Amino acid sequence: MSRTPIVETRYLSRHPGETVTVKGWVETTRVHGKVAFVVVRDGTGLLQCVVLKKQVDEATWELATTGLTQESVVAVTGTVKPDDRAPGGNELGLEGLELLSLAEEYPIQPKEHGVEFLMDHRHLWLRSSQQRAGLKVRSEVMQAVHDYFYQEGFTRIDTPILTGAIGESAGELFSTDYFGDTAYLAQTGQLYVEAACPA
Repeated sequence: MSRTPIVETRYLSRHPGETVTVKGWVETTRVHGKVAFVVVRDGTGLLQCVVLKKQVDEATWELATTGLTQESVVAVTGTVKPDDRAPGGNELGLEGLELLSLAEEYPIQPKEHGVEFLMDHRHLWLRSSQQRAGLKVRSEVMQAVHDYFYQEGFTRIDTPILTGAIGESAGELFSTDYFGDTAYLAQTGQLYVEAACPA
């Protein structure tokens, strides 16, 4: 018996017409009569799953329409259908839906939240589309900077994060016990970079 391949969303265009499984977090759900849509995020993109009531069993329909919460973890199985209107350019004609972990009520709602509230829920806020976009842009910019300097013959140096010495303009520093000594969260890598430059 052949096993359904598990595919990341970013690679779905390589599998048109094939039956695959995608695992991820529920982004949104909506129901229009006898058609339901479950949008799943797997860290590489978004996938819209189309659930037709007449094509799935009652348990799957109930789960898709009333049993999922935002950020629940699911495994969706179905046929990949290219569709330019769908996020990522593909839809999944859902045939199977497995709930792997039901999420509690998502605290970040589509309304204004204060900075303190959002920072208290930073681990969840990072999952929002705006925060994801910012992380991806930052990643691309940093990669371009690294590539440029590498091509110009520079050597990357990673300096310690914890240090026993205090850098310039020492103010209030974060300190911790480090095997019986006091270590500080580094404010700058300057001392190490200066030593490494002539190396």
